[in-house]
Amino acid sequence: MPILSMENPVFVSYMLAASIMILKIMLQGWMTVYRMLKSNSGLVSPEDLRTGLINKNPSPEQLELNDYVDRSRRMHNNDLENIPAFLACGILFVFTSPSYMLANILFFGFAATRLIHSVVYATKQSHEIRATFYTIGSVIVIVMAIYVLLAAIEHM
Repeated sequence: MPILSMENPVFVSYMLAASIMILKIMLQGWMTVYRMLKSNSGLVSPEDLRTGLINKNPSPEQLELNDYVDRSRRMHNNDLENIPAFLACGILFVFTSPSYMLANILFFGFAATRLIHSVVYATKQSHEIRATFYTIGSVIVIVMAIYVLLAAIEHM
């Protein structure tokens, strides 16, 4: 059975978890745009104050920090700092032919903790709660990386 095929249930699990995480990154970006449009604020670059089809009456206040927009932007940046490592490590992990159960625990555990982290961040929970879910996701990627490293060393 080819490792990177729909016949491999571990690869299919990776595909599902990876797709969910890719959608998370992309949709969070759109959430930031939605919040910018809804609040008519949260712009970041001086050139954003040029008159256009959407911003017909630009004003310098649009460049001021707006937590409603910036919270979404921080969530997006957090995803961009964490999810790519999962995507890269996850595909390497598939090549180690782990057990289906282990792969599902790690892949869907990571996806779940990232989604929960987003809810916690969006609802302005404490840093400790956010950090808990960040930590779980981070440890999952570290475990996968160590697993991959040990598998590679074993085959040297």
